[in-house]
Amino acid sequence: MTTAITAGPRKVLKKHDTEYTLLGTAHVSKASADEVRGLIRSGEFDAVAIELCPTRYKSIIDPNALEKMDLFQVIRQGKAGMVAASLALGAYQQRVAEESGIAPGEEMKAAIEEAQAADIPLLLIDRDIGTTLKRVYRSVPWWQRSGLIGGIIGSLVTKDKVSAEEIEKLKEGDVLQSTFNEFAEESEHLYQALITERDHYMALRLAEDNGDSRYKKVLVVIGAGHLQGMSESLEGHLPEDPSIQRALLDSVPPGSRWPKYIPLAIIALVIIGFVIGFSRNTELGWQLVLDWFLINGTLTGIGVLLAGGHPLTIIAGFFAAPFTSLNPTIGAGFVAAGVELYMRKPTVGDFSHLRHDVTSVRGWWKNRVSRTLLVFFFATLGSAAGTYIGGFRIFGQLAAAG
Repeated sequence: MTTAITAGPRKVLKKHDTEYTLLGTAHVSKASADEVRGLIRSGEFDAVAIELCPTRYKSIIDPNALEKMDLFQVIRQGKAGMVAASLALGAYQQRVAEESGIAPGEEMKAAIEEAQAADIPLLLIDRDIGTTLKRVYRSVPWWQRSGLIGGIIGSLVTKDKVSAEEIEKLKEGDVLQSTFNEFAEESEHLYQALITERDHYMALRLAEDNGDSRYKKVLVVIGAGHLQGMSESLEGHLPEDPSIQRALLDSVPPGSRWPKYIPLAIIALVIIGFVIGFSRNTELGWQLVLDWFLINGTLTGIGVLLAGGHPLTIIAGFFAAPFTSLNPTIGAGFVAAGVELYMRKPTVGDFSHLRHDVTSVRGWWKNRVSRTLLVFFFATLGSAAGTYIGGFRIFGQLAAAG
């Protein structure tokens, strides 16, 4: 059968004994989904590769996967930020999808279904989304990270309608890139980790999965923003053992060490302040302790209140913060989130409605799952502010009393 004329950008190239057809798609376009179905049904291909990692593949084939998430373990293992970021990015795609009338990733879902129907191998070639987001965050200079976070928040609060023409323009770029480009300042570091690295990663994955050229004609379904970069990587010189380079791109660069020492230094100074205060005057010492307790507890309680936490969660945050601020092994956010989960255990409905609820700001406070994440973040921020402000207050009083 002959391949139908396609509307989306594509490139056909030969590597060793395999012909790769790289098809650039829009992740929220019915035309792209129909195009994918037509190409696979043509019978020309003996394998299909798609721009998905196992995590995103699972979310497509198992839409109820979120219902199995252990939220307490997510927070305990330090994955709350990654889950929240993934939800926020998914919310942006969902908002665009609701306005376009097509589910996000429909062309990937079409590729999965058609590959299964044709009984041909399906190759998952993209890097794990969690690794990508971590590398994005670590690669961007610290002074630009607020813009990065602002881009994610902006994708939630914007009320602008997305026209059909704008949706089709997503063919010109990657959905993740479009999210950040629309709401955050463009960054060379951001583009490198978000697009360039993944272009090369997917080429390496193809070379690794088809190193013996067992598949002679492969359809590669990718976002159009990856078309040029990935084709250049495939046409260029790839190592004999692609797994070594791929492993490097799968690693997460270590963060700077010095920011970790700042809270420890402040805690040490606060304790020294208490010692100095009691050595001068018992009454002064207890006053410093009281100020520390009230500042930490109040700011954390306010944070939990702003997150819509349960009254007992607010109280727990208030009393926990002064102690957790002096203990780097546990945070006030963890305590507050644990109490919130106990008092308002998320229902199956909360998990099943999570993807839709987080498409609006109000929904984040309405859904018990996302609200628990907010309790964790707001309590953590309140406790951090309390630590710094409380520390300055203690030394201000010591200076005044000296």
